[in-house]
Amino acid sequence: MGKLFQSDEDNIYPEIYLAIDNCFASKRFTEPEDWLNLITDLGVFYIEASADTECDPLYMGRDYLLRWVDKVYHATAKSGGSICNLYSGHGTYSTLGLAHTDPQVRERILNGWLKPMVESAAALDAGLGFFCHAFANQILQKPDLYRDYNNELIINLAETARFAHVAGCRAVGLEQMYSPHQIPWTIQGAKDLMNRVSEKSIKPLYITIDTGHQSSQGSFLKPGLKAILRAMEQYRQDGQPGRLWLGPDTAYRLFENCKDLDNDQLEDLGNQILLEADSYPYLFSENPDCSTYAWLEELACYSPIIHLQQTDGTTSGHWPFTGENNERGMIEGERVLEAIKTSYENQQNLNLPKVDRIYMTIEIFASTGSINYYTIRDLQETIRYWRQFIPEDGWKLDKLV
Repeated sequence: MGKLFQSDEDNIYPEIYLAIDNCFASKRFTEPEDWLNLITDLGVFYIEASADTECDPLYMGRDYLLRWVDKVYHATAKSGGSICNLYSGHGTYSTLGLAHTDPQVRERILNGWLKPMVESAAALDAGLGFFCHAFANQILQKPDLYRDYNNELIINLAETARFAHVAGCRAVGLEQMYSPHQIPWTIQGAKDLMNRVSEKSIKPLYITIDTGHQSSQGSFLKPGLKAILRAMEQYRQDGQPGRLWLGPDTAYRLFENCKDLDNDQLEDLGNQILLEADSYPYLFSENPDCSTYAWLEELACYSPIIHLQQTDGTTSGHWPFTGENNERGMIEGERVLEAIKTSYENQQNLNLPKVDRIYMTIEIFASTGSINYYTIRDLQETIRYWRQFIPEDGWKLDKLV
């Protein structure tokens, strides 16, 4: 599949490929021959294989995965498709995983899920993207404990990056999320995580930017004193504090004291709450974190996979790019490519190379009650939309924008 990383003498812009995650086929089109033929018939030849579509190491086991890889080999040869990446699914996303409170579970995720997935990806000359950790609330409430668990996570991610390099996996990346208990969820946090892991592993760990994973950061912005005072007034009137994000549980306990105070004491209490929140900076986002385009402009050059979903900015619903959804949605193909181009033209300060190719990967979910016929029609319309902007796979970004 060629090289992934740029050298100084290269054209600074990456090659762009249109791909599809086969998650829509989960529990429906489950044999590699089935989903490969379906996707290539739609006119897309680069496929991201989701663990949910019958290749999860914890569910299937090593022997099955070896047979699965063999099936994929034969099916790609017949269909003309190519597996560009493997990706985690709902299974590992639904657990604490690599940040579990039990070290044996962390070890099981690392050695029983991540490493087998790396090996499968390497056998297919593919990359791997994943998300398999979350911090329990008890961890978030204690800064020292959060630091320790964060450090442990960095160690395990670095081990994954090293293992991927030795195994011959083409690239490995961690998906960005959108809430404090699932890092990276802020732009600066993503930069810090990539730098720390790559420095420890001596091999790069990248991220996957998802165009709908900026839908919740706005709920976690740090409030100002005036907003806290307004919430106190409301709480004193009807016991309803609204949905103001104060960060740690201790800040909310301070906030509830406002009912017992005189009006002239409220501002002091508000300042106490802000001071308490200052001890938990990892619980707060900033305005750029709420913007898909800000993420792309800052970090797309470190995102070998970009997941494409339509969204109105309030939910990560993995909508298809249909005419109706595009009317209400905020993700526009031309703007996405322009934002990616900006990231390559900006001076970056991360200690890892920019990627040489990006798989723009359609990631559309099919609900349990969805009808296959309409799911496929939505995919057809989504592909037509994106082929306006990526008419040929492998073109340099500056040729597309």
